[in-house]
Amino acid sequence: MKLTHLSDLHLGKRVHEVSMIEDQQYILQQILRIIDDEQPDAVLIAGDVYDRSVPSAEAVALLDEFLVQLAERAHPVMMIGGNHDNAERLSFGSRLLAHSNIHIFGAYDGKVVPLTLSDAYGEADIWPLPFIRPVQIRHCFPDAEAESYTDAVRVAVEAMPLVPGRRNVLVSHQFVTGAATCESEEFSVGGTVNVDAAVFDAFDYVALGHIHNRQNIGNSRIHYCGTPLKYSFSEATHEKSVTVITLGAKGDLHLQLRPLVPKHDLREIRGRFAELTDPAFYTHTNCDDYLHVVLTDEQDIPEVAGRLRDIYPNILHISYDNTRTRIGGMVADAADVAYKTDLELFEELFEQINGRAMSDEQRGCVENLIEAIQEELA
Repeated sequence: MKLTHLSDLHLGKRVHEVSMIEDQQYILQQILRIIDDEQPDAVLIAGDVYDRSVPSAEAVALLDEFLVQLAERAHPVMMIGGNHDNAERLSFGSRLLAHSNIHIFGAYDGKVVPLTLSDAYGEADIWPLPFIRPVQIRHCFPDAEAESYTDAVRVAVEAMPLVPGRRNVLVSHQFVTGAATCESEEFSVGGTVNVDAAVFDAFDYVALGHIHNRQNIGNSRIHYCGTPLKYSFSEATHEKSVTVITLGAKGDLHLQLRPLVPKHDLREIRGRFAELTDPAFYTHTNCDDYLHVVLTDEQDIPEVAGRLRDIYPNILHISYDNTRTRIGGMVADAADVAYKTDLELFEELFEQINGRAMSDEQRGCVENLIEAIQEELA
């Protein structure tokens, strides 16, 4: 049985305020060609289909065209919602689309129905698990203990009627402990979003979304396929691909990576202004790529943006790396907030502003407010 694993399309994404729609359209056509080559038994799309909860008209039209072309190929599609997606908007028309073998699960409601496929080794169940928060699990299962994200996923998995001995695949969108992150991922501000990989022990393969860098968690059984395009300069060295999974008999798993080549690469060039504007340099590089230009000149260059864009039209960012810019302390990694709860972050802010710690009464009040907000967002 062959499956293709995609995630984090982020349709409608803007990088440094530049629309990626044309680049996304280009890469989706390339993905369709890979699907035509591979002829998978199903296509899995593991969340963050859109970049925003209210997607642009262009993003909606692009997804519509992609799903139409997938439906014409008659490959079953399972698509789940991620933390960037609005569950209701993503799920619009899902019951009608199911008749075309496009199965969309935008929101978690406690009832998970698998897509069952068959091959020479028997049946395999593919289970959808959209992005979930503990508060959603507590709504669906009032008696369950779900204080952490690990608890939430554990309860959701335990509620799935898995058939012993059958191959089981999970499509999920969560931050699994141990995953390496990059700048283009958006964490909840605060919130211990980590999920322990042990909650996925029952599955033969876990098709993950949320992390933009392709990687395994522990081994290839738990896998992030990454984004199809680079969405930040922290991804400049990443190699993007479509993951193709082959399931044999239970326990037999093979992964193949089909490379993706973007319309415009996203990368960094570095050097003195005179070097970067020398034909000996730029005639040997793709000047149309999306670029972060790092100038090492000690003095600022007058009208530098316009002069550089005469050669490199798709510059997204220009910065200096010199003696002056190196003075000062290092900025803390913003990803650190992913390991603190909302309450811990609020306590730190309160103490910075007021010069004292919160009282127990204040802490309880804030905790209740955070809980109410999470319920509102669920």
